[in-house]
Amino acid sequence: MSTQENIIGWISEELSLNEGSVTATVSMLGQGDTVPFISRYRKERTGNLTETQVRQVADKLQYYIELETRKDTILKSIDEQKKLTPELKKQIALCREKTKLEDIYLPYKPKRTTKATIAKQKGLEPLAQMILAQDIMVSKTVNKDEIVSKFLNKDVLTVKDALSGAIDIIAEQISDNALYRGLIRNFILTTGVLKSKVKKGLEETKTKFEMYYDYSEPIKNIVSHRILAIRRGAKEGILTWKIDVESEQAIEIIASKIVKTNMALFYPELWTAMKTAFDRHLYSSLQVEIFLAKMEEADKEAIDVFAKNAKNLLLASPAGHKMIMGIDPGFRTGCKVAVIDKNGNYKEYKPIFPHEPVCRLEEAQEIVVDFIKKYNIELIAIGNGTASKETVTFINAVLKNNQLKAKAIVVSEAGASVYSASPLAVSEFPDLDVTVRGAISIARRLQDPLAELVKIDPKSIGVGQYQHDVNQTQLKKNLDATVESCVNYVGVNLNSASVELLSYVAGIGKLAAKNIVSYRAKNGSFTNKKQLLNVSLFGEKTFTQSAGFLRIADGDNPLDNSAIHPESYPIVEKMAQDLSMTPSELIGNVSAISKINLKNYVTDTIGMLTLNDIVAELKKPGVDPRKTFTCTEFDSAINTLEDLKENMVLDGTVTNVTNFGAFVDIGVHQDGLVHISKLSDKFVSNPHEIVSVGQTIKVKVLKVDVDLARISLEKI
Repeated sequence: MSTQENIIGWISEELSLNEGSVTATVSMLGQGDTVPFISRYRKERTGNLTETQVRQVADKLQYYIELETRKDTILKSIDEQKKLTPELKKQIALCREKTKLEDIYLPYKPKRTTKATIAKQKGLEPLAQMILAQDIMVSKTVNKDEIVSKFLNKDVLTVKDALSGAIDIIAEQISDNALYRGLIRNFILTTGVLKSKVKKGLEETKTKFEMYYDYSEPIKNIVSHRILAIRRGAKEGILTWKIDVESEQAIEIIASKIVKTNMALFYPELWTAMKTAFDRHLYSSLQVEIFLAKMEEADKEAIDVFAKNAKNLLLASPAGHKMIMGIDPGFRTGCKVAVIDKNGNYKEYKPIFPHEPVCRLEEAQEIVVDFIKKYNIELIAIGNGTASKETVTFINAVLKNNQLKAKAIVVSEAGASVYSASPLAVSEFPDLDVTVRGAISIARRLQDPLAELVKIDPKSIGVGQYQHDVNQTQLKKNLDATVESCVNYVGVNLNSASVELLSYVAGIGKLAAKNIVSYRAKNGSFTNKKQLLNVSLFGEKTFTQSAGFLRIADGDNPLDNSAIHPESYPIVEKMAQDLSMTPSELIGNVSAISKINLKNYVTDTIGMLTLNDIVAELKKPGVDPRKTFTCTEFDSAINTLEDLKENMVLDGTVTNVTNFGAFVDIGVHQDGLVHISKLSDKFVSNPHEIVSVGQTIKVKVLKVDVDLARISLEKI
């Protein structure tokens, strides 16, 4: 069986997927097809795998490719040492785990100088093998010292030194053995207890890690956010940690595989060697390895949490094509007010000072009223940072006093400052101040969250747990995949999308996206998708991957404003022809569409799965799949922590969901926490099943700690 066949079999088994589906997916990935394209437009070939399943196949494929590359390196190394046997070669070939592969390689891995290598250089390896053989029994006629004396030389002067060197050799041999390492690893994983302590001298220091000052929990049970907290505490020099195990039991496990009889002459030395192997080698290395493995699991969970939250934020309901006034609130430096039109284009900016210490209230009111009337402002987006609640109160008073119909909405400004100072923002608005760019970004976030948030590094959105501690490479990879998934799920207007938004469309990338925008600027709007082939570096492959996710409104072909792939246009045209109508007349005509017998349009490459998608799109072409726009209105009487009282019931917006609960903005500049135990009156294992970022919920105030700025809430 070939390596490729092995890998496909392993992926199929691990993911419980049909081998044919995996084979087809691996083949398409190898040809450069993207995950969104494969899952959306190649359902017949994959057997209708979801996007998540296709990504899982891609991830597993990458893992096994890396594994096979490492195998090649290891085989070459062992072969150069003239130690590669057919059995060892087979064992390596069939290995499916990176950890086990390294265990197999450990005895052959070039080592720096150790006590064992020094003892071998002194000629003590035969003595070590004699002790391990356990062939000499305790007897009145046998003298241990006499036997060991035969191994003395100019480098080994005493029996004690000889035995000590032999013990070092045996200990290292045991610790390098893949079987023993696997057994002890499993023993620590199943019975070990992770313990954390506060560092000496910090016992009375109040920190966010206080619950871990004297903490213990079985390592097999510990959840991700707790191990992440312990790692953060250790990183900040507040905590220490270790994994406690019953060492005698561990040594007994090793002994059960090595000891033949306790009557062997060198039984005490053998036991010392096993104890040394565990204490000096196995325990120290494996507890770190296990902690790191648990950290990897925790990282993965934390990254998954971040990705879920980011997805919900990216797919938040767009306010749509409305005139919007964005406000970046502030006290001392005032509030920056910027207006954008229905297409997100910047129109005008002015600062206002409605708050102390520089309060020019009347002037601020006049500017706001003038903007609202001049531009027929429908929505006012107010950043949720400093002075947010006070600015909302001020704006609502202006709207009420002047009988204006515009509506004020609080918008998360997480990452807005990152965008405002970025080269992209500078290139968009070179003559505007950083804070003005922030106000524009806040307004655009309300208009279309996805289109604006793709301009920001997803890590800056601030909807994760311990996101700065986790594996940054993996975090970036997952978040980029999340953004790609969201962009292609919604679809992109080819004639208005930014370079950043276009670059996430399947198959396009940053360079092609820039070329599209340049072509658009030079030649005007695209009127059909085929014009993309005139764009520099935009070939047939890129067209095939991306075309289904791009939209052209009011173009030459009405199908260009749908998620139907151009390769399927002939089928739609045939459907329309068979009904004696044009494709334009067929689109949205539910009565006519219901008469189509899909079986008549099955081909060698397009089956019922794709045809059903085509019909669904014909019924509702170009419909935005995101939820209808809604917003949260905070209680105007609640502005600070001091205003909160226990048992108050308030509306709030979920700003972050973690494995231990959800953070909720209730309009007091400090998010409250709904612990996982307070999300429902039933047991909750995953908070994401109950709430999501951006959701409006009702909460009850349980406890307020003004000193620590902590709010405990309960979802009702």
